[in-house]
Amino acid sequence: MKKANIDVREAMKEKHIPTWGVALVLGVHENTVLRRIRTELSPEDKQNYIRIIDELAKENTPINN
Repeated sequence: MKKANIDVREAMKEKHIPTWGVALVLGVHENTVLRRIRTELSPEDKQNYIRIIDELAKENTPINN
C-alpha cells in the first residue's frame, strides 16, 4: 500500500522540518498533522503544507536544528 502525501513527507524530511514545526504554524497539535497526512490531502491543503515547509526552511529558525 502506498503512503499518502509522500511529497509532503519527503519535503519535511529533506528540509529537516519536524512535524511539530508545521503544527506550530497551523496552530494545531503535531498529532493532528500526522493524522491529517494519513489520507491524501486535497490539492489546496497539500500546497499549503508545502508552502509552510518551504517558509520554515527559508527562515532558518531553530526548528531546523
